[in-house]
Amino acid sequence: MTKQEILHARRERLFPAELHYYGEPLVITHAKGAAVFDIDGKQYIDFFGGILVISVGHCNDEVNARIQRQLDTLAHTSTLFATQPPVELASKIARLSPGGKLAKCFFSNSGTEANEMAVLAARAATGASEIVALRYGYHGRSGLAMSMSGQSTWRVGTQPSPGFAFAHNAYCYRCPHGLEYPSCDVRCANDVEDVIRTQTSGRPAAFIAEPIQGAGGFITPPKEYFARVAEIVRRRGGLFIADEVQTAWGRTGTWFGIEHWGVQPDIITSAKGMGNGFPVAMTAVRADIADRVPKMTISTFGGSPLAAEAANAVIDYIEKHNLPAHAARQGAYLRERLERLKAQFPLIGDVRGMGLMQALELVKNRQSREPAVEETAKIMELGRERGILFGEGGLDGNVLRLAPPLTITRAEIDEFLSRLENSFAAIK
Repeated sequence: MTKQEILHARRERLFPAELHYYGEPLVITHAKGAAVFDIDGKQYIDFFGGILVISVGHCNDEVNARIQRQLDTLAHTSTLFATQPPVELASKIARLSPGGKLAKCFFSNSGTEANEMAVLAARAATGASEIVALRYGYHGRSGLAMSMSGQSTWRVGTQPSPGFAFAHNAYCYRCPHGLEYPSCDVRCANDVEDVIRTQTSGRPAAFIAEPIQGAGGFITPPKEYFARVAEIVRRRGGLFIADEVQTAWGRTGTWFGIEHWGVQPDIITSAKGMGNGFPVAMTAVRADIADRVPKMTISTFGGSPLAAEAANAVIDYIEKHNLPAHAARQGAYLRERLERLKAQFPLIGDVRGMGLMQALELVKNRQSREPAVEETAKIMELGRERGILFGEGGLDGNVLRLAPPLTITRAEIDEFLSRLENSFAAIK
């Protein structure tokens, strides 16, 4: 098909609700490593990887070879039968999980499904039903997942499910209490207790949060935040759920993002980079929690031998090449260069993130911090013209999200930043 035929078919046959970047959708035909090619043959440096999915590079030869071998051997059975790849994968996750405490897994296809199972497990284990989530959070696109997402943008066409309460997030750049860190004494963490006392029965089933809020604009809490929140929630009888759909598998410089805060979650969910493009997700829990989930649950595709082997191959590759440490080193270099861009361009109000999960929040004026929405859209287009791809996010759509493959090289970072600097220079 030609580019125009593809775009016409997209308009005619796909839901118009599907979001796409740019004035005209970019038609991609193939990719390798951190390079993406469009239908016209133009090459781009990919710094978003399908929303933090491409962890070990596009079309990774080692990973694809193992997927092909599994495809030629056994592709599908459903959870009604036992196969080797899922139990191998569960064992890897138990070993790598914070403190090695998350001994049992349930596999599914997406982060949305993983979070649904996390809520089910928490409710079953505690006998309570209410969930405390965070403003600006995002947890998926099912009815339940949208109901616990703290952004109206992503709560589309649904009557929210009952039983969810929302605390202030730890958004230091736009502190909901008008304070400055660290003199604030992390008051946003105490808000979780206020919400439990005023918006719930007083005994929630769980608290759920992304270690770094993805769609919210890579909002990164201070070091004290999650430890204090976890203490509050557990004292009230609830469980701590870390939504690591975006932050796991070395992305932030550690295997799981929550490790930066020294907290051991009761439940971790993840997907995206776990499969490097293959749909696979997991809900990992303590054994006593898994044992309380009602019997007779099933997943047709969750934990299929093919999906599980894809995840096994990705995790093995990450471990073999020590990509969490690589992400930490390259992320530190990227952050240093982004801070220099901030000093150069007043349009950049804040730089934040961890490892290879970094963001630039754009503002019209650093004093007023008015979101620079139109300028952000323009930078996106200018970046496309210059052959670089990155994400947009934030409640107002004024945040640039940078998340290249964990295999990214220093030379690729330098070239990306040169083109990004050129894009900012073109904004008058």
